[in-house]
Amino acid sequence: MTKSKTVYVAMSADLVHPGHLNIINRASKLGNLIIGLLTDSAIASYKRVPVMEYKDRFKIISSIKGVSNVIKQETHDYTNNLKKIKPDFVVHGDDWKQGIQSNVRNKVIKELKKWGGKLVEFPYTKGISSSKLISIYKEIGTTPDIRRKQLKRILSSKKLSRFLDIHNGLSGLIVENTKVQIKGKIEEFDGMWGSSLTNSTAKGKPDIEAVDFTERLQLINEVLEVTTKPIIYDGDTGGKIEHFVFTVKTLERLGVSAIIIEDKVGLKKNSLFGTSVKQQQDTPSSFSKKIKAGKNAQATEEFMIIARIESLILNKGINDALQRAKKYINAGADGIMIHSKRNNPSEIFEFCKFYNKFKTRRPLVIVPSSFSQVTEEKLSRAGANIVIYANHLLRSVYPNMVNTAKSILKNKRAYQIEKKLLTIKDILELIPGTK
Repeated sequence: MTKSKTVYVAMSADLVHPGHLNIINRASKLGNLIIGLLTDSAIASYKRVPVMEYKDRFKIISSIKGVSNVIKQETHDYTNNLKKIKPDFVVHGDDWKQGIQSNVRNKVIKELKKWGGKLVEFPYTKGISSSKLISIYKEIGTTPDIRRKQLKRILSSKKLSRFLDIHNGLSGLIVENTKVQIKGKIEEFDGMWGSSLTNSTAKGKPDIEAVDFTERLQLINEVLEVTTKPIIYDGDTGGKIEHFVFTVKTLERLGVSAIIIEDKVGLKKNSLFGTSVKQQQDTPSSFSKKIKAGKNAQATEEFMIIARIESLILNKGINDALQRAKKYINAGADGIMIHSKRNNPSEIFEFCKFYNKFKTRRPLVIVPSSFSQVTEEKLSRAGANIVIYANHLLRSVYPNMVNTAKSILKNKRAYQIEKKLLTIKDILELIPGTK
């Protein structure tokens, strides 16, 4: 085969393995080999954010013998690049005939027919894959530096990321490993929310900052030990400025990606109580000082301080919330969380409309606890960058625990409830290293 032929291979190349090398070697023998390297956002569109950043993957693939050129593939779909290049051959392993990539394969075949191009499929290299390597990586664990960087990487790769509450190591494993496949796309949680509500409730204590920072760190360390995904920590009010500085340093050192602090002072009460309980909002200038102090205490650029605005909770209106958002961003806040106790998202969406016009805009966090009917698609269109499901795992656990306890009391044995429970075998296999 002459070298005048053009060959196109698309790949993620996240954790390069012999399968990638086999494809490259065989494809290069067909002609001038162009690698369409999927961007971080392209990979994240149908599965997780890649372990390796695009720039690092680019360096590796560019250095492999037989590769003539490496270009960006901005989408999971090949179409745009194929139209530009019009390759004589597209090469892929035969593993994509079934599963989530079969639709992509069909589009490639259809596109190649337009200029007489050919799809060449080589046997899949068995015994190794990126997915298996990722599993091994998760078993080994990660480092604080790697974990801490993940949130900013996710924000740069995905329009909307989703976080779910944790209250112990087991709930962390559920967030880490739960996946569903919908229309060829793998859906999973991007990270974990270290909620003060769930942490205190799991300990049988009220959500009034009764569980101190040292005690809450026990939960964070539990989760850090068994997971790899980023953690956003619920910092409540942040406490005194002098104390907040140490909180930031500690969380950053552990590998936590971000802290969210709310602009209230005094005894913390749950925001969803609204004005039915005594809650006092901090002044914008005082809260800005806290943000500045936290930012000055950081040792890295990756750690994020996100300012939570309580203006809508306390009936102070959209304008007050927007003015505070501007001041907090000017003070150095890396993101804004806007909260509402209404049972619909109307005032949140109104805030978003004006917030999206800010010259200096930061990632926007929304927690749809009181308006759970809103879809992620609508939140994303409104401008949300992070959605936090703040207490759902905890709330799902306790009704079932009560029902189990009642069933045992009623029947004086556990037999009747067994069919509704996870089997002992399943619970043991849920925890790595149990066997």
